[in-house]
Amino acid sequence: MGNIPLYKVEPIENLKEMLERSVTLFGDKTAFLWKPKGHDTYQSITYRQFYNDVQAFGTALMHLGLKDKRIALLSENRYEWAVAYLAVVNGTGIIVPLDRELPENEIESLLIRSKADAVIFSNYNAEQIKNISERSHDIQYFIHMDEGADGKHILSFHELLEGGREKVESGDDIFTSRQVDSNAMNILLFTSGTTEAAKAVMLSHKNICSNLMGMCSMVYIDEKDTFLSVLPLHHTYECSCGFLCQLYRGSAIAYCEGLRHIQKNIKESKTTVMLGVPLIFEAIYRRIWKQAAKDPKKLKKLKTGIRISNFLKKFNIDITRKLFRPIHDSFGGHLRLFISGAAAMDPEVAKGFQELGIHIIQGYGLTECAPIVAVNRDVYFKNDAAGLPLPEMEVRIDSPNEEGIGEIVAKGPNVMLGYYENPETTAQALKEGWFYTGDLGFIDSDGFVHITGRRKNVIVTRNGKNIYPEEIETLLNRIPYVKESMVFGLQNDHGDDVTVAAQIVPDYENIQEDFPNAELSKEEIYELIHKEVKNLNRQLVSYKRIKNVKLRDQEFAKTTTRKIKRYIEEEKIKKSME
Repeated sequence: MGNIPLYKVEPIENLKEMLERSVTLFGDKTAFLWKPKGHDTYQSITYRQFYNDVQAFGTALMHLGLKDKRIALLSENRYEWAVAYLAVVNGTGIIVPLDRELPENEIESLLIRSKADAVIFSNYNAEQIKNISERSHDIQYFIHMDEGADGKHILSFHELLEGGREKVESGDDIFTSRQVDSNAMNILLFTSGTTEAAKAVMLSHKNICSNLMGMCSMVYIDEKDTFLSVLPLHHTYECSCGFLCQLYRGSAIAYCEGLRHIQKNIKESKTTVMLGVPLIFEAIYRRIWKQAAKDPKKLKKLKTGIRISNFLKKFNIDITRKLFRPIHDSFGGHLRLFISGAAAMDPEVAKGFQELGIHIIQGYGLTECAPIVAVNRDVYFKNDAAGLPLPEMEVRIDSPNEEGIGEIVAKGPNVMLGYYENPETTAQALKEGWFYTGDLGFIDSDGFVHITGRRKNVIVTRNGKNIYPEEIETLLNRIPYVKESMVFGLQNDHGDDVTVAAQIVPDYENIQEDFPNAELSKEEIYELIHKEVKNLNRQLVSYKRIKNVKLRDQEFAKTTTRKIKRYIEEEKIKKSME
């Protein structure tokens, strides 16, 4: 299986060349499906229309004097975000995508740190931007996606677009003739973290394009695919893998209306592929089984179907789509692949989806690698692995211990240029071309990369044993009464060793379903979960056993890609114990 040839991909040097190639190949094909304000159904935008809008908006930005300037982009996933992104990077200047969920003071701080000359934003952040515009003297232009110009600080996105279109039609080539330096910094991305801790990653067209070619050579995507865009576009995972990759391969992108609408939007858009994070896929998987559990006959039929299907697969007979047609129909009947990233996925969930005939693979990446380092192939994969390194990437384990576990380091054309205005941190992360990821893992005999956890999260006992919290959290999260968990180290009463502790958010919905006639007290819920944790402890070696369990009602603070902000939660825990 490891010798399966890579899929053929066309070479691209930069995103401008990529877009020009795509409009030539896929001009009248749908590039985007979205619901403008007041529309209940998806509207189609072709590759040609998108290309023309990018040219028009880029021309307008150039006439504002924004040549080689930094332009921040702040909005929900939408068509204008896509137009603005490529209009900036394909000739105008440097794009600075920001997280729209940040509080006003953090947005302002990142605008200052990035030295932004303009901000493109939507109604979602309008109040924050209005306040910032009244204080800022460095930002020249504030461009509103949803409103008209106000005659003071605010310009209209759509008025600029129309003005740019008129200029292009009259022969203006101020933007269209611009050359792109494929090796220069054109993208400035902030990693998740507090304003002070967030690092500004400098990426080039070469970084992004090498990643696009690499991932598409390993996972088959073409013009027949429609992707549902769920994750925030400011994050490099969604931007590279859920936006630019699709334009490169001629796929359509449908914008999701929100997490609650995922299944509905999959059906409406006839989605074939969706990118997501483990929490999203785990929630979908649990919902499938919850629905089945409501009818004992349906549940029995589902379990029997899985046994029959698994037996037939031994003889290379796959009838999963026929056996589980109601499940496939609930997703519109076109879905062929889920791709998980941003955090490790529970292998049991991946296996469960595959047993139902919904293929799912996972990959591994970081903002600093634009972002993919390794990905499971659609035809060659391991559910417990992060994947195989991209074709042009070298991946090795630095200073492995006796188990072969050490820090994952990577080298390749997709590795960042460095951290903006931070030479010390750049020097720590980049050594002789190798990027030190901060992630711990090992590479198996088949070349698959396995992640065991973040280096800074490892719990080290007095005897030098390493405990990886993420591994125990995966097991805890399989308990039906656990919604989410965080595992960390606590000093024991004597202060001479570390014990394993866990904070758990109960899944009250599941508890209610299993105990419909009981009003369980907090103590009873604790006992219910504690009993499950004790059962789990029997499966673990003694030094990994959870000695301290605390329940909490409030969910953990998370990034917009649904990863727990451990540094924030651990600070809270420390303060609560002072």
